[in-house]
Amino acid sequence: MGVQGLTTYVEGNRNFFQDVKFRDSYLVIDGCSLYFRLYFNHGLDQQHGGDYDAFASLLTQFFDALSACGIQPYVVLDGGMDPSDKKFSTLRQRLQSKIREADSISHGRNGSVLPILTREVFIQVLIQRNVPLVQCPAEADWEIACLARQWNCPVLTNDSDFYIFDLPGGYLPLSFFQWTNLNGKASNRYISARCYTTNSLCRWFGGMNQELLPLCAVLTGNDYGTPKDAETLLALIDVSGGGGRGRGRASTNRIERLLLWLSCFQSPVEALEEVNRLMGEEGGRGKRGQKGGLSSQLWEAMQDYIITSQSSLAQWFSGGKAAVGRQTSGLAQIPECLSQAAARGMLSPSVVDALVMRRVLLLPQVENSRLGSSHCSARAIRQAIYGILLHRGLPGGASQAQDMRVQGKINQGVRGGRGRGGRGWGGSQSGGGWDQGIIFSTQQGVNVGFSINQEADATRVQAQGCIAPIYVEEYDRQDLNLKKNPVEAHPIRTPICLDTLGQAPVAVRLGALLEVLGVNESVLAPVPLHLRLAVAVTGFWLREAIPTPSQHQLQAVLLGIVYGELSGNNQPGATHYQHAVPQLNWATEHSVWTGLDRQRLRPGERRGLDIGAAHSFSQWQACLWSALCLNQLLLLPLPVPHLSCLFSGTLLHGLLRYLNGGQAAESLLTRGSLSGQLYSPLLDAVRNCSTKANPASSAAGRKKRGGGRGRRGRRGGGRGASGWSQETEEITNRFALLMSDQDYDYYYW
Repeated sequence: MGVQGLTTYVEGNRNFFQDVKFRDSYLVIDGCSLYFRLYFNHGLDQQHGGDYDAFASLLTQFFDALSACGIQPYVVLDGGMDPSDKKFSTLRQRLQSKIREADSISHGRNGSVLPILTREVFIQVLIQRNVPLVQCPAEADWEIACLARQWNCPVLTNDSDFYIFDLPGGYLPLSFFQWTNLNGKASNRYISARCYTTNSLCRWFGGMNQELLPLCAVLTGNDYGTPKDAETLLALIDVSGGGGRGRGRASTNRIERLLLWLSCFQSPVEALEEVNRLMGEEGGRGKRGQKGGLSSQLWEAMQDYIITSQSSLAQWFSGGKAAVGRQTSGLAQIPECLSQAAARGMLSPSVVDALVMRRVLLLPQVENSRLGSSHCSARAIRQAIYGILLHRGLPGGASQAQDMRVQGKINQGVRGGRGRGGRGWGGSQSGGGWDQGIIFSTQQGVNVGFSINQEADATRVQAQGCIAPIYVEEYDRQDLNLKKNPVEAHPIRTPICLDTLGQAPVAVRLGALLEVLGVNESVLAPVPLHLRLAVAVTGFWLREAIPTPSQHQLQAVLLGIVYGELSGNNQPGATHYQHAVPQLNWATEHSVWTGLDRQRLRPGERRGLDIGAAHSFSQWQACLWSALCLNQLLLLPLPVPHLSCLFSGTLLHGLLRYLNGGQAAESLLTRGSLSGQLYSPLLDAVRNCSTKANPASSAAGRKKRGGGRGRRGRRGGGRGASGWSQETEEITNRFALLMSDQDYDYYYW
């Protein structure tokens, strides 16, 4: 997570870097650092929920630049939370900070909040471009460093931890990586960059032993639970005069003082002995009697910077299926098909966190902080995810969930006919809820929770058709504060078992997905295959969002989808769409695309955010994100839409402004154009999806007001509310041909 103050210190000293003309090389890329840097440093929208189309275009330019210079990238992504919990406090603090920043942005002030689908768009672009990718089980720093050391190539990141790792190929900070300005002739293109190695830093401090650098990192209290002890130690170093001992210079910089002190020692062992002496822990025991005391804790923490083995990622990137990373115990709890999906970046880390840690961190969005978090609208989807993950091998678990009597008892109580987790974590009436002494046992490698009373009488509970409640801790916004909410896992009626998920037919997995979203498959039949998930999610959003989305907000979302469908043909160099459906009038389609794009909010028009619209569109993104997680967990029974073509915040807000100004949605769509004829069927399909699918579905029947919302959503259809016809179905099927074979290959793996 970085060493506080180290980046500022190192990058402020030109002597620590060497200018390089980087080309014709492997490059290990810290994926999370890259997408953060690219999004925040290129003026992309944050206030309106993100412009994913512009972000995807920027990513394409970045990887084109690498290719032009003969650079082969290998992208490594962080995964879920560290099972040791040593960094959880820091994660909570950062999440709380982002909640405040999102609120600041909503009021037109400064802040930086990454739109919640940025990571998913990043992964899609990598897959579409065949860029090698791996997602580690937890934090990826050590794995990145290990791979780069084995391959003797540099690392591209902005993480100050890499000023500590001993990497022969060096560390290229993103801040000095000038990829937008290629140099050299066409056959010898290169990227100007600065390269750092630990050798350069240690030479500056009189040839300091490189093995002492990890101690510098952990002495700053770098998320390792010892900041108070470290501060005490630093104070003692200053008092003892050790800050500049033997080097003939002193410093006011905290990092430099620490490095000067460490440069006095020949080895980490010698330095740690001095730590014991300064802290009064001679004799091998700390003040509280622990063996080794602070020095033992520091030594253990230092191991995160010491590379002692070959990289498992090297075998992964060569086509093997070896376990990825050092921390694989969490992935061992899920089937092989899901662990492989996670390693490919095709399973959200939040899903793994829910299984392994029983904990999920929900990312803040720019929304109305006086209302409930936008993630509340999708709670039912996440509860189904938790149910699939955790109701496994339990008395009254997955098999019982297929019984209608059991489902009725589940609906009564926690769901309580309310549709957002019902009465919340306190709503269960099954005896022994969250606050009645949960104890944990292990079955099939998964921690499962029972109250004391329920475990003592599990046989009776099973006979009565009850399921012991299981909870996941969700960390989400309440007002402007980060709040922990125990959320109950809900089993679904469709017979899905996590351990045999890979053998489940597609029809069964699709049934589970549509059950949760509350959609009948027949409603989606006329919709192009690649848009069915988006249509189902939009119907779910209409039913679940609070306040209910307006007619114009719905129309803006669908016009945005039509725009995205046209965008592929209007990107520089795009030609495959034109050959796919030659009978189309592409000049007309381009004119429609241009007219839609003209409504986009430009930089000078982005003041005065419509906070109500921002909140509603944030709920749509929250529903889509949760549905994507569920679809991934179920091994993609529906293809994943091109996310960069689904949502562009400045476009949707601009379209909404146009519609609120009294203009009809159809006025933007040329009569007779394929795009114009697609819009009306999409609108009908979404409205049909927003009604209850059937009384037994998990997304339907949760609350009586759901039906009312569906009825309100169907009124006022205007010119776009026509019913289905054979001609409409033919048009929709023709539009599906705009997808190339390569696009479909991505969706099924």
